[in-house]
Amino acid sequence: MTDQHAKAGGLRAELERWLARIAGPTRRPRFLTGSGLELPPLFLPPAGAEGDYVGSLGFPGDPPFTRGIHPTMYRGRLWTMRQYAGFGSAEESNRRYHYLLAQGQTGLSVAFDLPTQMGYDSDHTLAEGEVGRVGVAIDSIEDMERLLQGLPLDRISTSMTINATAGLLLGLYLLVAEERGIPAAKLTGTVQNDLLKEYVARGTYIYPPGPSLRLTTDVIAFSVDNVPGWNPISISGYHIREAGSTAVEEVAFTLGNGIAYVESALRRGLDPDDFGPRLSFFFNAHSDFLEEVAKYRAARRLWGRIMRERFKAETAAACRLRFHTQTAGSTLTAQQPEVNAVRVALQALAAVCGGTQSLHTNAHDEALSLPSEAAAKLALRTQQVIAEESGVASVVDPLGGAYAIEALTDEIETAAAKLIAEIDLMGGMLRAIETGWVQRAIHRSAYRAQRELENGERRVVGVNCHVEEAVAPAPQFTLDPVLETAQRQRLAALRAARSSAAVTRALDEVKRIAAGDGNLMPPLIAALRARATIGEISDALRAVFGVYREGAVL
Repeated sequence: MTDQHAKAGGLRAELERWLARIAGPTRRPRFLTGSGLELPPLFLPPAGAEGDYVGSLGFPGDPPFTRGIHPTMYRGRLWTMRQYAGFGSAEESNRRYHYLLAQGQTGLSVAFDLPTQMGYDSDHTLAEGEVGRVGVAIDSIEDMERLLQGLPLDRISTSMTINATAGLLLGLYLLVAEERGIPAAKLTGTVQNDLLKEYVARGTYIYPPGPSLRLTTDVIAFSVDNVPGWNPISISGYHIREAGSTAVEEVAFTLGNGIAYVESALRRGLDPDDFGPRLSFFFNAHSDFLEEVAKYRAARRLWGRIMRERFKAETAAACRLRFHTQTAGSTLTAQQPEVNAVRVALQALAAVCGGTQSLHTNAHDEALSLPSEAAAKLALRTQQVIAEESGVASVVDPLGGAYAIEALTDEIETAAAKLIAEIDLMGGMLRAIETGWVQRAIHRSAYRAQRELENGERRVVGVNCHVEEAVAPAPQFTLDPVLETAQRQRLAALRAARSSAAVTRALDEVKRIAAGDGNLMPPLIAALRARATIGEISDALRAVFGVYREGAVL
């Protein structure tokens, strides 16, 4: 027998072992094409063309995870359809969540307003005009109770896009569940809690990088011990891409941040096989379809190798890159906004073909205002059409083996690994951020992309090609300004009814722990239970940690 025949026989034997291991229930008894052709769960290269299949691609659910982190992927269960929503008051946002769940959404995703993200209460002077504008206003446990009213917290997962105040919002969620008698062990969800990307791409930081990294690690350590089904961090490349990075930089800088968080957890004495399975990631989906599909596959393979080789994780679960995807807000245009629905469908398809675990699809009117209810429903229906009608969910890694996809996967992995090596030589991601190296790289990429748009090298329908005369804008969603007044009145009532002495004692304990090296989550939760507000607790931490002021990055 020739080596090639032996290799082919070995691969088919591996396939049989894999098929035996994944035997079990699937969404359908059989998966068929429109012509009635039965689809196997996985396609392999033809005999004689295997190459290093097991080493570079492998089987879904097995290292190196190129083809997916679960053996059956969407044949077993579809991705979580998690539409990002939140605006105005807690009651208004709660109504939108109930509406989306009734339309078939399978997970919640909460957007918070800027004052909540920055640790200011709704009655702070800096919050004026921003309360409830880009997300829901949450000042205290009473707001969280209203936000989650009637939602089955033990049966749905909840993602909260919150960073500098992530520990506080997680604490509020846990307290509401506790009041309802739901054990923390039954809760599933995510807090974004990725502070490092705030310094390079988004800007909703409060404290300097050092204390911020400590807070992030505190949430990770606390969650491992107390909320085992919760993802204590969502390491986010989404905002890095929105700021103008390339796909390669999105992978490199996101995984670079992930390396920094793992190193911080290891210094705390945590075991990578304990916290590794709960790390999650968040990527962007742009319109360059082939590159985007390859990007997800390359990131998965690269992270698996990092966890296994650099951090000596021993379990497969600790090496799997689990990720949420959101379609690219930066690609939405105010010109011909209905065309955004096509962009979103293309980007969502790339995310699904790349193996995402959950997905948000943007509404076509988001370049103009907060999404209308009808646009939000259409965005959700986009995911449902891909799931039920496209056929791509019937096969694991449906584009795997395509020459273009495999070549791009290899190229992106190599280029991202090279950038990570450069960051290592600088002393790590924290140092690369502090010196402005990462920010400058993103600025250069954003500038280059803008120049390409202006000179016509990069074509965008409705902007620099296939342009139409301006038409009257479609009706837009507007926020009732009365909501801000009502939110401030509720906050005043809370302060009048609570025990000021209990709040003062709780805040003093927060400061005491912050000045030492203990985990801050227990005193933060105690302060929230005493009815301290997000702003008051953030001010207590500001008094100890100080605030971060970004210098010029040229």
